[in-house]
Amino acid sequence: MRIFSRASARTSVHAPEAIIPNLAVQSPKRTHQALAGWDGFFPYYAGYPEIFARSLLESAKLPKDAVVYDPWNGSGTTTYSAARLGLMSHGSDLNPVMIIVARARLLPPSEADSIVPLATDTIKGVRADPRSLDANDPLLWWFNRPTASAIRAIERRIRHQLVGDRTVTNEGLKLENISGLAATFYVALFSVCRHLTIRYQSSNPTWLRRPKGREWRVGAQRADILSAFVTSLESMAAVLALRVAETSSEYAQSFLKVADATKDAMPNASVDFILTSPPYCTRIDYSAATRIELAILHPLLHIEMEELGRQMIGSTRVPDHEITVADNWGATCAKFLRMVKRHPSKASSGYYLKTHLDYFEKMSASLGNLSSALKPQGAAILVVQDSYYKDVHNDLPTITTEMAQSFGLKLRRREDFRLQRSMAGINPYSRTYKRVPGALEAVLCFEKVGTEGKKAKKAHKAPS
Repeated sequence: MRIFSRASARTSVHAPEAIIPNLAVQSPKRTHQALAGWDGFFPYYAGYPEIFARSLLESAKLPKDAVVYDPWNGSGTTTYSAARLGLMSHGSDLNPVMIIVARARLLPPSEADSIVPLATDTIKGVRADPRSLDANDPLLWWFNRPTASAIRAIERRIRHQLVGDRTVTNEGLKLENISGLAATFYVALFSVCRHLTIRYQSSNPTWLRRPKGREWRVGAQRADILSAFVTSLESMAAVLALRVAETSSEYAQSFLKVADATKDAMPNASVDFILTSPPYCTRIDYSAATRIELAILHPLLHIEMEELGRQMIGSTRVPDHEITVADNWGATCAKFLRMVKRHPSKASSGYYLKTHLDYFEKMSASLGNLSSALKPQGAAILVVQDSYYKDVHNDLPTITTEMAQSFGLKLRRREDFRLQRSMAGINPYSRTYKRVPGALEAVLCFEKVGTEGKKAKKAHKAPS
């Protein structure tokens, strides 16, 4: 359920022409230091570190009744930063794993003292009978039957002890209602399983590959798995307790939900400030990045990983419908797609063109929803990274700017940061082509100035 105060429904009195020039825009690059402490327990894909988000939100000087929104909330950097600053926030993500991760990250320091006693109680009576394990349990992709049975027994215990009827309802799963403690226990189990399956990490560190054929599966003793689970929770409790001195009051409310940014939108003109990072066009399968977590949550979700991957922006799967280029995608996007289609490399005019068309169609729909949610004169800050298709530069910051303008978002400020390394550079085949190493990460600061272009017509055929 969406909750808005009467005050937050009004047009913001803080005009972006005053906010945007004064925003403290730091480098959005994630560093090893940014993954220390409490944030270190949430090493999932994210566009920027917490210090980047916190500095931006602090410098915006938003009123206490302002609403902050992130339609690609991921591990919850935006909602966590807003909550710590006393600002109401809404975050959504298509991947249900990330809703659990973002909820755990929001666990207030006041809960630290209850984690270890609850962990000790949770593992009591955990029994692992391999014979009771479903033969189709996806945990068997990586683990032998006794080990998968032990992991499933812990997951079942978390589900029965900490997940109530408001989350698992007769109408289906409502992850927006999961408690912070339940989410934290799931994250601890995620961590244990990621450690056990580290040998299956692919050359792309965001991917966890599935073993092939008769390839060796992971085996571990039940006692060792239980011990690692409790140790993980003890570490989380210890670090969370250190935050008590940093926080003078409870966090502000954060509303999280599983939602598709291309289809689900916040109410019109309900948001004061958007801070987000759209999925990059770098052929990273974000569902594959959470394969082990999705397998752990399988009894709750009943979702096919392949279908989830198809729905996501940046999907590596060919769309199941014909896509044409719309006017509002802009000249830069149209030129890039023409160059992809004409590229001499294999499948450029087929598979690769179709997946890029899918990406830009979803981005356009998402930006339209994002603009609709923003109040007049509201501000939207997007962190966007460029990339390459072979040797063809994909100037995503410019493409995003041109698309956003068609939905009434005017670019007021842009800050560029050069990254020495990027995810695309991990692929050894990328060295075949001459291109600038690393990537350009742009912080795009938009103001909502109008409503024109919300129903952009598809006037072009596929690029020729």
